[in-house]
Amino acid sequence: MSATAKAELLYTDAAWTFADLQRAYEACEDIGLNDLGLDIYTNQIEVITSEQMLDAYSSHGMPLMYKHWSFGKHFARDQMNYQKGFTGLAYEIVINSDPCIAYLMEENSMTMQTLVIAHACMGHNHFFKNNYLFRQWTDASAILTYLDFSKNYISRCEEEYGHEEVEVILDAAHALMDQGVYRYNRPPKLSDTERREKIQARAEHERETFNDIWRTLPHTEESEEDVEERQTEVRSIKLPEENLLYFVEKASPVLLPWQRELVRIVRNVSQYFYPQKQTKVMNEGCATFVHHYIMNELYNQGRISEGSIMEFLHSHSSVVFQPEFDDPRYSGINPYALGFAMMQDIVRVVENPENEDREWFPDLAGRGDWRGALKDAWANYRDESFILQYLSPKIMRDFRLFSLGDDGKKPYYQVAAIHDEQGYRDTRQALSSMYDLGLHEPNLQVVSADLEGDRKLTIQHNVFNGRKLDSGTKASVLRHLENLWGFEVALTEQAAD
Repeated sequence: MSATAKAELLYTDAAWTFADLQRAYEACEDIGLNDLGLDIYTNQIEVITSEQMLDAYSSHGMPLMYKHWSFGKHFARDQMNYQKGFTGLAYEIVINSDPCIAYLMEENSMTMQTLVIAHACMGHNHFFKNNYLFRQWTDASAILTYLDFSKNYISRCEEEYGHEEVEVILDAAHALMDQGVYRYNRPPKLSDTERREKIQARAEHERETFNDIWRTLPHTEESEEDVEERQTEVRSIKLPEENLLYFVEKASPVLLPWQRELVRIVRNVSQYFYPQKQTKVMNEGCATFVHHYIMNELYNQGRISEGSIMEFLHSHSSVVFQPEFDDPRYSGINPYALGFAMMQDIVRVVENPENEDREWFPDLAGRGDWRGALKDAWANYRDESFILQYLSPKIMRDFRLFSLGDDGKKPYYQVAAIHDEQGYRDTRQALSSMYDLGLHEPNLQVVSADLEGDRKLTIQHNVFNGRKLDSGTKASVLRHLENLWGFEVALTEQAAD
């Protein structure tokens, strides 16, 4: 390699410096913004140790998070598995916030740091900013402020009321996190303007005063105005109500104001993460496609060496590897593999469609603008609808997908769809339904609450496909719900039509 070629390289060693990271970021940003046309939040990159990465794992990857024993439990589990070599660590963690925060492992080689900058700071960042679920259901500009408030608020509650009292409420709220989200109705922003103003006013009040009582007694009394506002909200709730935590927070006869705030914190955090649960294939597919394109462009431009591109390809191949069904490593469909394959397939259909593609994707085939096609998909779909719209027969053949009919009353499976015209459509429908959270998480709704009489709360479980709740889990969750409600809670089951 000539001296001129060496001078053009972003880096020459596996070891990295912050100057290397800066050059790599600028090169990735140039390709991401000016070639791919990505639209991203400002990036904030932080380099952390493996121990800090494990800690971030345990608290959902958030830089500011309240304390709870479940996070420590996750940390201990992940640390043991990592130290024994059972699992590895992610090369990065990225947060849906503005600025978008990306954590890079300090143990990464310079090639891996470049890869994760392209993956997280360009790919995930664009997806967070542009996908409709994140745009409508989260507030990236407010999440860090809200988490800072939440962490400090819970700490003050622990100081005043005791760790055990706070833990009872958090345990109960965490048990209901999956039922503490809006699934179909558009929820309010995680932290709207009025909410942020209240948070900022509380913080400013703390800074400007030395009122020890206020400091140690967060919301010990509910003002008449707040009571009236909350009761008005309760009267406006139309049953059935899908968001159990919202109903309990507003209507519980026994919760004190500070306890309601704890329930609200858990509910808001759960809602913040809900879009991520619905876009795993798309989000990782987008980020993997972006890093693959950027790294190859860097190589084509002579900015990274042959050794670097080989190191990258080795890592990338591992990320998108899909084990066969009888492989001991098989644990389902790899979202990285499926997402990346579908993104590449969209490019193929747009640029070099076959006759089959023209029949399946008449508006996409031969369109000529694969960048626009991808960005349109990234912005307007979630996993379920994305697969239903874009999964092609070619991908189904490549992944050897077919559909099994599973009738629990019969002692055998039946092959319900194979690789023919109708089989492709049935297989695509079946795979799409696998990513519909509404079909996999219990559908629990508040159907009645006697607020004026015996205060009995009735929850209805809408049973889908004959799948009933586990008796042990059901009893445990009901106990948690009763702790929040304070009176009898009944759970009924209703078979879905």
